[in-house]
Amino acid sequence: MKASTFLTKEQQSLIRNAIIEAEESTSGEIRVHIETGIEGEVLDRAAWIFKKIGMHKTEDRNGVLFYLALNNREFAIIGDAGINAKVKGDFWDEVKIKLEKNFSTEKFTEGLAEGILMTGLKLKEYFPREKNDINELPDEISFEDDLNNK
Repeated sequence: MKASTFLTKEQQSLIRNAIIEAEESTSGEIRVHIETGIEGEVLDRAAWIFKKIGMHKTEDRNGVLFYLALNNREFAIIGDAGINAKVKGDFWDEVKIKLEKNFSTEKFTEGLAEGILMTGLKLKEYFPREKNDINELPDEISFEDDLNNK
């Protein structure tokens, strides 16, 4: 299973649309990154990807990464310092449970979309969109091949 072909173009579009919808009312930034497989701990790799794709550079430090390692059957959700300082500790567990429930029945697109929309609502609560807000990060899903081409 290769990361860049794991989702159909339609599924990628549905996830991208969830990101756009989630970001409509917040200055927060949400990204999805998918890799075929990893060695080591999923949280360590997700944190490395978070920095590699520049998510730590948002003005309010309110980026959130949904990271999947397909062959490992693992995922992580990483929030930057700004959002982590605001949300209750169990919020990320709630999102994780939502994803796990969908992922266990192979509903990856649905799980990501639901988790993204949940995250968008929480970001809106603490980081409402301002009139002069700009989209600081791309909305497209990134894949390991994207990193190799940089």
